[in-house]
Amino acid sequence: MKAKVHPNAVDTPQLGPDVKKLNLIAGEWLAGEGEIENRNPSDLSDLVGVFEQAGSDQLDATLDQARVAQAAWATYGLERKQAVLMNIGTELMDRAQELGNLLSREEGKPLAEGRGEVYRAGQFFTYYAAECLRQIGENADSVRDGVEIDVRREPVGVVAVISPWNFPTATASWKIAPALCYGNAVVWKPANLTPASAVALAEIISRQDIPKGLFSLVMGSGRSIGQRLVESSKVDAISFTGSVPVGKEIAAAAIQNLTKVQMEMGSKNALAVMDDADLDLAVTLALGGAFGGTGQKCTASSRIVVHATVHDAFVEKLVTGAQAIKVGHALEEGTQMGPVVSEQQLRENLAYVDLGKAEGAELACGGQRLEMPHDGYYMSPGIFLNTTNKMRINREEMFAPLTSVIKVDSYEQALSVVNDTNFGLTSGIVTQSLARATHFRRNARTGVVTVNLPTAGTDYHVPFGGRGDSSYGPREQGKSAAEFYTTVKTAYISAGSPG
Repeated sequence: MKAKVHPNAVDTPQLGPDVKKLNLIAGEWLAGEGEIENRNPSDLSDLVGVFEQAGSDQLDATLDQARVAQAAWATYGLERKQAVLMNIGTELMDRAQELGNLLSREEGKPLAEGRGEVYRAGQFFTYYAAECLRQIGENADSVRDGVEIDVRREPVGVVAVISPWNFPTATASWKIAPALCYGNAVVWKPANLTPASAVALAEIISRQDIPKGLFSLVMGSGRSIGQRLVESSKVDAISFTGSVPVGKEIAAAAIQNLTKVQMEMGSKNALAVMDDADLDLAVTLALGGAFGGTGQKCTASSRIVVHATVHDAFVEKLVTGAQAIKVGHALEEGTQMGPVVSEQQLRENLAYVDLGKAEGAELACGGQRLEMPHDGYYMSPGIFLNTTNKMRINREEMFAPLTSVIKVDSYEQALSVVNDTNFGLTSGIVTQSLARATHFRRNARTGVVTVNLPTAGTDYHVPFGGRGDSSYGPREQGKSAAEFYTTVKTAYISAGSPG
């Protein structure tokens, strides 16, 4: 596809393998104060690129320009904004194969998942393109005679987006798209583990009909650029996806400026398998939920709560299925599970394997580093048996291709175990009982509940978020995004007598 270039487009750097990838600062592609290498976790000899790290002075400059650009963007007509978001979304979907390959190359998820993620990112933009035309307020009569009330939503201002490496294009898109839709400027700090996907998305956005500096890309470490960004009084709102400790630090920094925050953090999702479940379906759901994306999903099924009467039969099928998963290079056909994202992540995963065994859990399969034809961060999918919900492996988010089976004696006990966690993002039940499904749907203390479906996988047009340590602030996605990306203004109007 030959991309459309708008007359206002920012000159973009060449994206060849030997070219340093720049930051988009105040509307200009610029070098920074340092650089990092990005290597393919499937094959460490494959250098994806060298990426510049922004400096603190550049961050200040781009925040200043964002304020100016946001005021201009707010004056754009609805259809003009709609066209911008539609162009971004359409290009992402048209280039899903190309950009999906790039994503899989740097993050490690299999090709089908990488391409699917980019296509879904495009759908976020096209959805919010339509929402540009649906920003309808409210009106009411006052309790005072002759006074009318108008209630409308206005942009919150400059939004800092801090996105994770596990869904580098999709998660960023479901933040950036509504931010632009509702009239805001965006300063985006992506994860340093997946900068290539960030530059690719930024390059698409920069070529659109937007004011100079409305959208910025500032690559850098969380301890330098990220910390300075969340502490800045020039930021009106912060949308963050990442770990609980970092989220709490961001909230503590943001409160000093009374900056609005929206945070998606950790999880410890449970899939409950009842005695009346279709076991083949339950195993399929558990395998996909636990090991899809190499277990590196906030919606992953890391606890499998199984009724005692079907426990042994389920476990036998589950272990057989896990052992059959083909682990390999993300770009190779037939790969079902790619490598983990980094050496540090692999070390942490293997440490949890040791911890689980030390706690008395039985490692039924996997949980080992794999030697492969390519030098990468490969690990076999692991399943713990004979676990209790008190074990740390069932309390802490591992973010690994590891899952634990917890045996229970009743539906009531299963629900209790599902809810016994500090987190509350997703949960699921596999049952043929309408009564149990209904009761679970109403009583599971999670922001997302699934019935006969994986705990992983959500739609883009409805709210997403959790409870407890999983989420803080307004929900993401769908119409709920307006709660975070806008501020409400109530106007009282006395028109007087027409006579």
